[in-house]
Amino acid sequence: MSAPHDPYDLITMGRIGVDIYPLQIGVPLARVETFGKFLGGSATNVAVAAARLGRRSAVITRTGADPFGDYLHQALREFGVDDRWVTPVAAYPTPVTFCEIFPPDDFPLYFYRRPKAPDLEIHPEELDLEAIGAARVFWVTGTGLCEEPSRTSTLAALAARDRAGTTVFDLDWRPMFWADPEQARRHYAQALRYATVAVGNVDECEIATGLREPAACAQALLDAGVELAVVKQGPKGVLAVHRDGAVAEVPPVPVEVVNGLGAGDAFGGALCHGLLADWDLERAVRYANAAGAIVASRLACSSAMPTDAEVHAVLGD
Repeated sequence: MSAPHDPYDLITMGRIGVDIYPLQIGVPLARVETFGKFLGGSATNVAVAAARLGRRSAVITRTGADPFGDYLHQALREFGVDDRWVTPVAAYPTPVTFCEIFPPDDFPLYFYRRPKAPDLEIHPEELDLEAIGAARVFWVTGTGLCEEPSRTSTLAALAARDRAGTTVFDLDWRPMFWADPEQARRHYAQALRYATVAVGNVDECEIATGLREPAACAQALLDAGVELAVVKQGPKGVLAVHRDGAVAEVPPVPVEVVNGLGAGDAFGGALCHGLLADWDLERAVRYANAAGAIVASRLACSSAMPTDAEVHAVLGD
């Protein structure tokens, strides 16, 4: 158990894996000859992004008991993310994800997570509920709800947290992970009852709310129980609406896109940084938007996460 007087700034819970990215941009995967290996997984990348900004972060997840699992532990430590709750599963291999890179807006992903990903084997009895409850920010994802025992564990962690501090639900919709996508909205609704912040793009918000218009999505998420709804609109920027009436609508940061994958995770880690700093809504969203833009202009995800100085340089302040 973690000491309650020494809370983490951020604990995330969810996917981890090895990203295998082509080092040749604009080349179909069948013809790519050289690749780079990177730490990956949405919840893990968010923890890395926050750590890069100086926050004490940890991730709850599981790997295979294999060399790729060893690599992920090594990478987490190098990024300054606590890996004490990253445990092996002997039955399943560490997932790998391949992508193709066709800038500015086509980045197909190929997930190798069968027969089952170890990060979906998180069991409720393994959770350090004291540390989860004490963390200043706790972050979970929609993928964590797609299969058992991860679904029960995610909801148990949220219930134990009981809306303490800042509890973020990253809608993180990946249809290929769901045996029955029609069930997703019901499980998302359960998570939203425990969350104080919801973050998602328009497609993800539609899964959660049935709506696509950004302002309507934000209101529906507030009605579902959160205090802050953040709707990412791609080239139209970001809309954030707080229950107290504060609204921030931030335009995109213009960059030459190299790889759009990971930009949302950089946004998430930077948003947590801004919320931890108690910034006003517009400042926090502008900062997060800039962090996401920086990663979109780089090849990798985890190793591309920006420092605070790099974000301020993009913002010009």
